[in-house]
Amino acid sequence: MTEAPLDGRIVVDNLTKVFRGKIRAVDRLSFTVEPGSVTGFLGPNGAGKTTTLRMVLGLVHPTAGQATIGGLPYHRLHNPTLVVGAALESASFHPARTARNHLRILCTVAGLPMARADEVLELVGLRDAARRKVRGYSMGMRQRLSLAAALLGDPRVIVLDEPANGLDPEGIRWLRGLLRRLADQGRTVLVSSHQLAEVEAVADRVVILNRSASCGRARSRSSPPVRTSSSCALPHPIRWPRRCRPTAAPWAAGVARSASRSVPRRPRHRKRGRSPRAGRCRRAAAPRRGARPPGPLHPAAG
Repeated sequence: MTEAPLDGRIVVDNLTKVFRGKIRAVDRLSFTVEPGSVTGFLGPNGAGKTTTLRMVLGLVHPTAGQATIGGLPYHRLHNPTLVVGAALESASFHPARTARNHLRILCTVAGLPMARADEVLELVGLRDAARRKVRGYSMGMRQRLSLAAALLGDPRVIVLDEPANGLDPEGIRWLRGLLRRLADQGRTVLVSSHQLAEVEAVADRVVILNRSASCGRARSRSSPPVRTSSSCALPHPIRWPRRCRPTAAPWAAGVARSASRSVPRRPRHRKRGRSPRAGRCRRAAAPRRGARPPGPLHPAAG
């Protein structure tokens, strides 16, 4: 078995992804994540952060450009679990399995000792809940389990997508300390988020992404912060179609509706020339099932 590459640098070079020939999710993106530092990957929702991370991890094939980890694409790494630990936003777990069994299965696939599962559970603070089924976990506990799975192979490169989602203030403070310790050990840490204040508290370098393109270069914590324009800090304004524009309804203005002042419902459309009463009359006058129709031998009762 070959060892993990000594250089854990992530290099994204002119990365582009176009879906269905017209939806440009990422447009000529280039940046570098250095070892021994925490790099924040910032951008509004829909800017292409998750798509970029999926291309770095080999889950999405880029339209143009390339992304390398330690000088190699992800699919050419011999044992990726020992090189890269990733926790994407869409992580899922079997609800009937315990956290300990879930990590043990991953240890079997990666060829790791079973004791490693207990070590990472202790690291992320899930030792007491290790034998509980995942269906009873809160969102913050599931997020910690995702981090445990990412750290299972003791990787040199850690890629996290919105790791603070679902964590309480104590968990967010714990996450900051964990990322700082990992970077101080010489590991490469790439963290994506849409909250500038959260990334600023822990990141050494920042890459800002907006409208599928980079609009801010990475900077050091010792240097002044990067000033971004208004178009970079905020997404483009939403243009409502004419038929979907919001109206000045009482509940839209924050006024609670009461039973005495409820909005009347529109009557249902009825077909012209028909009424419920006429329908009931026709059903009442209809002959019973099995009755003989009137004819010359059986005149109708007069």
